[in-house]
Order: sequence, then C-alpha cells, then structure tokens
Amino acid sequence: MSRVLSAVAWPYANGPRHIGHVAGFGVPSDVFSRYMRMAGHDVLMVSGTDEHGTPILVAADKDGVSARELADKNNTVIVQDLLDLGLSYDLFTRTTTGNHYNVVQEMFRTVHRNGYMVEQTTFGAISPSTGRTLPDRYIEGTCPICGFKEARGDQCDNCGNQLDATDLLEPRSKINGETPEFIETQHYFLDLPALADALKVWLDERAESGTWRPNVIKFSQNILEEIRPRAMTRDIDWGIPVPGWEDQPTKRLYVWFDAVIGYLSASIEWARRLGEPERWRDWWNDPEALAYYFMGKDNIVFHSQIWPAELLAYDGRGSRGGEPGVYGDLNLPTEVVSSEFLTMGDQQFSSSRGHVIYVGDFLARYGPDALRYFICAAGPETSDAAFTWADFVTRNNSELVAGWGNLVNRTATMVAKSFGEVPAAGTLEPVDEAVLASVRGAFDTVGDLIGRHRLRSAIAEAMRVVGEVNKYLTVTEPYKMKDESQRERLGTVLHVAAQCVVDCNTLLSPFLPHSANKVWATFGGEGEFMPMPRVDQVEELDPDQGAGLSFYPVITGDYSDTPAWAPRSLVVGTKIAKPAPIFTKLDPSVVDEELARFGG
Repeated sequence: MSRVLSAVAWPYANGPRHIGHVAGFGVPSDVFSRYMRMAGHDVLMVSGTDEHGTPILVAADKDGVSARELADKNNTVIVQDLLDLGLSYDLFTRTTTGNHYNVVQEMFRTVHRNGYMVEQTTFGAISPSTGRTLPDRYIEGTCPICGFKEARGDQCDNCGNQLDATDLLEPRSKINGETPEFIETQHYFLDLPALADALKVWLDERAESGTWRPNVIKFSQNILEEIRPRAMTRDIDWGIPVPGWEDQPTKRLYVWFDAVIGYLSASIEWARRLGEPERWRDWWNDPEALAYYFMGKDNIVFHSQIWPAELLAYDGRGSRGGEPGVYGDLNLPTEVVSSEFLTMGDQQFSSSRGHVIYVGDFLARYGPDALRYFICAAGPETSDAAFTWADFVTRNNSELVAGWGNLVNRTATMVAKSFGEVPAAGTLEPVDEAVLASVRGAFDTVGDLIGRHRLRSAIAEAMRVVGEVNKYLTVTEPYKMKDESQRERLGTVLHVAAQCVVDCNTLLSPFLPHSANKVWATFGGEGEFMPMPRVDQVEELDPDQGAGLSFYPVITGDYSDTPAWAPRSLVVGTKIAKPAPIFTKLDPSVVDEELARFGG
C-alpha cells in the first residue's frame, strides 16, 4: 500500500466552471483517486476554489459587489457542481481561509530566508482609465519570439516561452483594449535561475521514469532553457499580505504563488479538521509517498516549474542552500498529469463570448455519469478533443444505454422473471468459463491503465468486456430456455451473467460512480457501493486571519468503505426485482435543441 496525494487544480472563482474545466482537472483526478482507493492505497484528494487576483476584482466590479462577495457566491456554485459531479474530495476548501493565509506566509518567509525570494525594481502595467494594476494574464500582444498575435503577459501559448508584459509587441488590455502604461514598482521575485539545476535534475529523473505524458515532460524541460526570475508579488489590494510589507496594503502575493501552495494548506486543514494536526505529513514528508497533480495544459508551467521551484527553495535545495521551515522537507510531484483542451466543436470554450456549457446546466439536463462517460471515453487526454452534441448523444445512446445499460437491464429482468433471486450455478461449460475469465482478467488490464492515467483506453477495455458479456447472452440464448428440463442450465447462464454484471460494475465504478450505486442496488446490494462526497458547513479555524470568513462550505466524505478492486462472489438467493433503467436514452432532437440554445 502506498500513500497517494491527488492534488487537483483549484478552479478559479470568477464564475461558474464549464465542462472543459472539469474535463481537465475534475473527472480524471476522481477516476484515478477512486481506483487507487479500491486498489488499497491511502489516498488524500484535495483542492478548493482559487479566490484572489485581479480577475476576481474585475468581475466583482462588473457585478457591483465586493471581491469577497463574488468569491462567496461562486464558491457556493462551484462546490455544488463538483459535488453533483461526484468528485470524491477528502477536502475541497478555498484560498480565503486563515489556514491558507498562514501556510502561504510561512512558505514565503522560509523561501525568503533561504535566499530565493529577492527584491527587484521592475515595471508594472496599469490601466490608464482606472489606475488599477493589470495582471500579466490581462495583457495581450504579439509574441516577440514567434510572432503569435494573442500572447499573454506571462507566457506565449503558441511557442510556450515565458514572457513579461513589457516584452510584448503592441500590448493591449484584455479588459477594454487600451494600451497599458508601465511604471516602476518594487516586487519580490522567485530566483528561478538559482533553482534551475535542481529543477533540471528532478525533471530529468521524471523523464527517465517514462511515466509522464510526453507532451508534459517535453514542455517542462523546454521551459528550463529560458528560465529567469519570476515576480511573486503584485500591486493589488485583494490577496494575501506580503510578510515584511504589512505597511504596504496595495502589495499582495501573486495569486499563482498562493494558489499552488493550496495543495499543502488544504492537506493541513484536512488534518486539523480530522483532529490529527500532523497527519498531513504522511503525504508530504514521507519520501515514499506519491503525489499526482491534475490540471489542464495551460497550467503546466506552474506545476512543473513554479511549484517545484517553491518546494525546492523551501527545502533549501537550490544553489544558495538553506534549511526547511516548520513543515520540513516537502515532497516534489511524482507526476504532473496534464490534459489538453476540450473544445466546443472547433472553438475554445469562452464564457465571455457565451461559447460555453456550464457544468451545472449540463448536469441538470443529462446527469453526472453521462458527462463523466464522455470525458473518459472521448476527452482531451493527450491531444485536444472536441465536444459536439451529436457525438455526446451517439455515445450516450449506443454505448451507455445500448451497451452497459442494456446488459444490466436484460440480465436483471431475466433473473427477476425466471427466479426472483440469484440462482445457483450448475456445471460450467467452456462458454461460461470463457466469459468469466474475460471479466476477471480485465481487472489487471483496466487497473493498470487507470494507474497510468490512460482513461480512454481503460474505459474502452471495460466496455469491450461489457460487449463480451452481451455476446455471451446472445450466444447462450437464456430467453429461449422455456422447458423445465432446461431450468438448471438457465440458472447457470443467468448466474454467470449476473456475476459478470456485478464485476463489470466494479470495473466501471471509478468512471460511473452514480450508476454503480444503482446497479449495486438492482442486484440486491445494500447501502452505497461507491461512497459519495458530501458538503459540510464548517467554522473558520483561524478567524483572525484570512479574508474574514466565519463559516463556509467544504466538500468532504468518508471513503473508508470503498470496495476492493477485485471480483466479488454473488450470494445465491439474493432477491432481484424487476429493474428500472439505469441510463436515459436521448432523443436525437436533443442535438438541434442544444445547437439552438447555443446559437448554432
């Protein structure tokens, strides 16, 4: 058994999240975490809403509310959406808590004491019309390296190079299109060049392991070539105060500095709420523990360079040396599991242009497992993938309904009609042994694929086995066994089919936890088969710190009764009633309705 940290990207709280977001960070991390628990590992899955930075202020101004009010509102929406999607967090919290403020400031102080946070004079961008600081990501222009017209002030998504806003040709504000002014300002910079050698050693080791997705490791190694200090503070009045600069209320820590530290602070908050305040160390100080970070490809640089650099600096493992702080030697990521983009047809999702499908809207109309299935079967694992309504309806109807749903329904219906309970099996024939062996063998195959983050192949293999069981029923034709002389054989076939369904349900349960509970109940199971998350309203642990929270919602859960990743024997005599459909077949008209809803 290993201890496994599932560190899930923090959704930004400037608005509801769309299905492209959860295709990158949400569903892949949950499938992996659920499987690892089933395989016997001690999993800690953490995240929360990222609530600082200028984009929050911009959105709050637009809505005529304070930044805190906007963060509260969107935190509530995001928490509900992720709960409804079934994401099994041990703790999903937020970055405005006092606990988070304390952890971030401790990280800053130790990195600074070790010599890796250096003060420099630089140029900051401000909006001429408002006087407000413009963050790097709110400035666009032409990349001076590759000529890409929509490079951002922190990096170019076309060539992958890091940039400063002052590097851009013809810079413009994404908010109102005006040309920003650049003024001198003091900031703390993370001295990445002093950490470059240590980063290179770590990345080279990761490359040699062969476990990282090729697109992620290559990109991560390439960005080391142009490494330079990165500003870790901003001229802004919404965020975590900078230790030592308390007399400068318009200086705050960079939102991306504090957001990635959330993985650590959420782990610490989880342990504190558990009543075992040092328990988090099992995942962060034990060198044998594993840590997997899940996000979309636009966040690779922060997880394969900035966050590891912060950890190395905290541990004192750069060229300047140093000593760890109170948190001790902190583990670096085992793997950065980055997905590519899920697009809406041939265009990027865009909330500002209305080119978007929000998670809450989708779940209200089609339920969570239909979305989870599509993301796993056709998602952006190693290349961009397009979501279309036609593809969604086809996969739902021809795979979920006609494949898995049909197998569950026809098996349960025949058992209920012929016996009313799980029948005993007689002598097994070769065809019976073959299908049982096929299902049993899939546990190793599917489990190995999930463990290597190959969800598309994993769910395809599980559905292939479903197809084998459907074929078994077609070949054996139990529905034609009407004569009393065939009753023992009928019982055997239906016992074998029911056994296969129960085990296929286990194979599919990390992908489809909601329907797994329905299938479990259909075949006489009691309680939940797959434990589900819940929302608790919790009290602020450090009321004198943070953004002034009193109570706030967190996603948590008790996953101690997670079933084992293994076949389980049917209990003969278990009552089976006539089943209700597990999945809903969609009318083809859904495609036209949804296209009309989104303007074609």
